[in-house]
Amino acid sequence: MSDKKLYDVIIIGGGQSALACGYYLRRTDLDYVILDNQEDCGGAWQHGWDSLTLFSPAEHSSLPGWLMPKSDNEFPTKEEVIDYVCQYEKRYKLPVERPFEVKNVEKESDHFKLITDKSIFYSKTIISATGTWGKPFIPNIPGKDSFKGEQIHSAYYENPEDFEDKKVLVVGEGNSGAQILAEVSKVANTAWATRKTPEFLPDDVDGRVLFDQASAKYYAEKKGEKFYASKYNLGNIVMVTSVKQAQDRDVLHSEGQFTTFTENGVLWENGEEEAFDAVIWCTGFGFATEHLQNIVSTDERGKIKTDGTRSVEEENLWLVGYGGWTGFASATLIGVGRTARSTVKAIDRKLAKTK
Repeated sequence: MSDKKLYDVIIIGGGQSALACGYYLRRTDLDYVILDNQEDCGGAWQHGWDSLTLFSPAEHSSLPGWLMPKSDNEFPTKEEVIDYVCQYEKRYKLPVERPFEVKNVEKESDHFKLITDKSIFYSKTIISATGTWGKPFIPNIPGKDSFKGEQIHSAYYENPEDFEDKKVLVVGEGNSGAQILAEVSKVANTAWATRKTPEFLPDDVDGRVLFDQASAKYYAEKKGEKFYASKYNLGNIVMVTSVKQAQDRDVLHSEGQFTTFTENGVLWENGEEEAFDAVIWCTGFGFATEHLQNIVSTDERGKIKTDGTRSVEEENLWLVGYGGWTGFASATLIGVGRTARSTVKAIDRKLAKTK
């Protein structure tokens, strides 16, 4: 190791979770670097569809240390979020190296060997912050591969123009399904397939209310107290402007589930067959953790057993920003700061014991 640089910490990923960890690491004496596989700053926000917006105002959507600049819109746009994330990286002079695709991580004695598409890095500890966007999930519906029409996941959807004058099936009852249906239905003949009847939040309930409610539940459970649920279901659809407009146009109606694909369309549960030119899958994501499979076990969605953000199997590996299993609201801009701070504290304490 004498001729190889050994970092104290390497963060894999260059999006919002990685930058939040970098914000707290810069307050320590630890030697660290952030490896991002993207050509440019902005993380997964670069790949969201063109009209994507946040669910909360800018002041309720900020990373630690610096509030997101106020938007002229009700909710910040995708481009405004990308600009904020990029400016955040520059503001705190975070040491991001890009593009470096971490292909594999191996354990060598008491440190890690990270094999990228360009070179090899070495580190005492790792924070994996690759998120979910790189792992789009599509359910294995019978006949899916025989369907002759176009299939696209929401991760690759950009705008409705590609579907103009086509017959399109949107699959998924979450926010992405509702938002994409809302705009595609303006230019195409659409249908909506969902596992359950979609439920919508009141018009005045946005991400602020949902985060406050989720926070109250989190702190109550942490104290061992009973949480009295409010009337708002966190899984219901937020009524952003495009969804409100779609509701006014009376297009937000689910056709239920389909059982199989045919060459030209789908077979609904009631036995009726319907033809479609394209299917847009708004069915969520797994976890982009393939690079860790040589050092820890993952389930079929890429989830890893953790105690907080620390891997149960590998004591020098932490995971930040993958959702509830890596910390309360850790996949959100406002929520990741808490888990980033506690993770960096834990790493700093652990490495201090080895010096």
